[in-house]
Amino acid sequence: MFTVIIFMLTGVLLGYLTRKWRMGWLGYTVNALIWVLLFLLGMEVGGNGDLMRSLPTLGLEAGLLATGATLGSAAAAWLLWKRLLAKDERRRVTSSASGGNTLQALKGSGIIVSFFFLGVCIGLFGSIPQVWLESDISFYALCALMGCVGLSVGHQPETLRSFRSLNPRLAWLPLLTIIGTWAGAALVSLCLSHRSLTDCLAIGSGFGYYSLSGIFITEYKGAEMGTIALLANIVRELITLLGAPLLVRWFGRLAPISAGGATTMDTTLPVIAQTAGTDLVIVSIFHGFTVDFSVPFLVTLWCVI
Repeated sequence: MFTVIIFMLTGVLLGYLTRKWRMGWLGYTVNALIWVLLFLLGMEVGGNGDLMRSLPTLGLEAGLLATGATLGSAAAAWLLWKRLLAKDERRRVTSSASGGNTLQALKGSGIIVSFFFLGVCIGLFGSIPQVWLESDISFYALCALMGCVGLSVGHQPETLRSFRSLNPRLAWLPLLTIIGTWAGAALVSLCLSHRSLTDCLAIGSGFGYYSLSGIFITEYKGAEMGTIALLANIVRELITLLGAPLLVRWFGRLAPISAGGATTMDTTLPVIAQTAGTDLVIVSIFHGFTVDFSVPFLVTLWCVI
């Protein structure tokens, strides 16, 4: 985690030092690296036999919980965006957001979906090169991506200046993410009569941190619940990666940050910077760090209640 942040900060420094150079290639490089990471994630999912076999029985529950948690957090972010931030602040930050209509957003998401499912198919049919399984290629790709994001931020002095003028009320976003996630998970629990409220809240409290939350919940609740937690939090991350343009359009620029939960300081940060605007990168990092730190405590809390 801290390694990729170092790469991003290094990119910011390099971007600032080279701010007078033209870097038209940077946007294309960021897109290509995002596609590579989604392709690798798809291969990992498709190559996990236990995960794929569990999809017919546990996937529906995981999908419902992920959707409820994501929409709940996005709705909470919308409330902050519409109610707590002044109209002039919304107007100011909206002016720097990436534009585009719904058709363009769907086109971008469709490309990302294609790369992910291509990876799933390759992983599912056992076509993964052994060298890829034994290497840290996805980690290297993530480091390169974070470096490019930092380069993009540092290359735009106006973005760096905007960090100092962000509304302090944005510090409430992590708390609203937690509350919105719990509200969404609680509503879904009404449809899952065989799952307790605390079970659903424990799964939701992974906030996209699927590896850690899955381990904790497996320890306290067993392998079945751990698998649901793993699937639900993977789906939440995918919803953010694939649906960020639509989340921005429907719920405001804070929505993909809130939807990304604990992942907004690393894996979903590039997509957030691309769709919500680079002036919110610092908010995304702060949000991800805060929510990430809360995961072990909140998951354990709901597991032992």
